[in-house]
Amino acid sequence: MIKSLNTAATGMQAQQTNMDVISNNIANVSTSGFKKSRAEFEDLMYETVKEPGATTGLNAVSPTGVQTGLGVKTAAIQKDFALGAPKITRNPLDVQIEGRGFFPVQTPEGQIAYTRNGAFKKDPQGRLVDQNGNPLQPEIVVPPNTSGISIAENGEVAIILGVNSEPQTIGQIQLVNFVNPPGLKSLGKNLFMPSRASGAPIQGLPGQENFGTLAQGQLEGSNVNIVDEMVNMISAQRAYETNSKVIQAADQMLQYVNSLR
Repeated sequence: MIKSLNTAATGMQAQQTNMDVISNNIANVSTSGFKKSRAEFEDLMYETVKEPGATTGLNAVSPTGVQTGLGVKTAAIQKDFALGAPKITRNPLDVQIEGRGFFPVQTPEGQIAYTRNGAFKKDPQGRLVDQNGNPLQPEIVVPPNTSGISIAENGEVAIILGVNSEPQTIGQIQLVNFVNPPGLKSLGKNLFMPSRASGAPIQGLPGQENFGTLAQGQLEGSNVNIVDEMVNMISAQRAYETNSKVIQAADQMLQYVNSLR
């Protein structure tokens, strides 16, 4: 009886984690470049009363054995890096990666982090920076007298200084990819850091093999499907409720045992 109490408790804890993941997905439904997560679970150890295949008599073995599971635990929370829907902004500094890859930016600590959010801006020095002021790497500096800026599919950045002037190339946007993007460590602020699970960063140019192209004037939207998340939330809520009823039923059975005379 006590086992069922603990087993149902692990189920409630797992569904609470599931609900936390779903709520974070829903909260970021409008976050540019956000990648939804999915909680994955695995069963815990088993109490084995009889091994499968154990001898039960002369020339007879148990076909299944007797094993009682002891609950569930969260095995992983996996990021889904499927491409989000484009959002047209017509802002010349908004850039979407159409395909695989990440923008490398430098954090205030001097580390290189990676992001899918291409909502770039200019800092006081004219450098292209992300929403938190982290400069794009390698740095691209836009002169103050620029009248127009163009970002090609291959990442080449060109500017126009006057009405009759020819476009001048001022830099090249580079992308970085990973063997296992779900293994990246999430830092918040749309930033990721490599880990032993993600593999080392692989640098390349937009449009090359295994790298997407760039699209100016648009952003990658969140890949959260609000309808799917609502269905997942209802399923998690019902599973949590069912586990709580198991605890109530086990408690009632214990009451019956305690009332025996």
